[in-house]
Amino acid sequence: MLCAIGVLSIHSAVYDPNHSSFVDLDTNYGKQFIFVIIAVVVGIFILLLESRFLSALAPAMYVVTTVLLIVVLVIGRNVGGNQAWISLPGGFRLQPSEFAKFATCLLLARYLSGANVKVSEPKSFAIAAGIIFFPMMFILLQPDAGSTLVFSSLLFVLYREGLSPYFLILEGLFILLFVLTLKVANLPIIIGGIVALAVLLMWLLRRNRKMMFTMLVGAGILIIFVFSVQFLYTKVLKPHQKSRIDIVLGITSDPRGKGYNVNQSKIAIGSGKLWGKGYMQGTQTKYSFVPEQSTDFIFCTVGEEFGFAGSLVVLSLYLLLVLRIIYIAERQRSPFSRIYAYGVGSIIFFHVFINIGMTIGIVPSIGIPLPLISYGGSSLISFTIMLFILIKLDSNRMGMIYA
Repeated sequence: MLCAIGVLSIHSAVYDPNHSSFVDLDTNYGKQFIFVIIAVVVGIFILLLESRFLSALAPAMYVVTTVLLIVVLVIGRNVGGNQAWISLPGGFRLQPSEFAKFATCLLLARYLSGANVKVSEPKSFAIAAGIIFFPMMFILLQPDAGSTLVFSSLLFVLYREGLSPYFLILEGLFILLFVLTLKVANLPIIIGGIVALAVLLMWLLRRNRKMMFTMLVGAGILIIFVFSVQFLYTKVLKPHQKSRIDIVLGITSDPRGKGYNVNQSKIAIGSGKLWGKGYMQGTQTKYSFVPEQSTDFIFCTVGEEFGFAGSLVVLSLYLLLVLRIIYIAERQRSPFSRIYAYGVGSIIFFHVFINIGMTIGIVPSIGIPLPLISYGGSSLISFTIMLFILIKLDSNRMGMIYA
């Protein structure tokens, strides 16, 4: 259903009356239709493989995708400021970062399901973190901040396998303090708040010296982070990344410049009201007011043409998909299958949350596709491979798959 919605939305967003056929390769919707067929063939091929073969193949797939991430830095094609695509014959392009996602999930699952591996131990955690961050390093060099951040969602997998919840809390505090430091711009108040909170927690936990020490160390890390925010913001982030953050936080307003995409996106979605304007009737869509409307901002087409009701249907489909993945994960007897399933669920959830949040202006525009709906063969086939590997592993859930 999501793939069908994707093809129809792309057809409406970039419709060309001179090329009305759904299989016309001169159009994005024609190419997407072919991508869907290829994805189905790839999915069927995966179902014919042995489940143990998928685990055994994990290191090789990880190495291949990593090599492709290096190759794209040398011979890749620069599109939109990111050198993330390898040109293929026939006008097609390959985006290695999309395939690195499921390869990383497989290798992470293989490692964490090994004997005597406990993610709560420093050595195991360091190796698992290395598996996640190694491809992130090459993707960041492209530079593709959106795809880089997707890998951070795998932290939820580590949490499910025994990582302390304090890591998730710390990550949330980092995000909160980053926003507060830029928005409030008053370091003494922020640091005072951290110290006051730490003192309160240490007093409440005064009978547990280990926890008191943890709170003290955590407060120190947060204070150091607060002092480093301005450096990260001014020296590390690119100008376009800073402007997008400023617009989302309301620090600056530039509806005709850097904020044009998001502003037009919100207009398109809001104009759809409850039931939408009808298929191929969206004025924002038909007159190309929203850039990248068949890729990163495809949700605008759904919102404008099918309104709140259509948007709710799409969100409900994603919710059902993620809940189904979690259900499948929890019924696995094999740790490998369970860990892999949580990896797939985390990545899909992150994509949906960030992409739709980006189109309605609650998160910065970082350019990641909406799974199975946005135009793009690499994205569609990558998500198809993720899901069909999961289906294959689940079909063998009564057996045990070991690393």
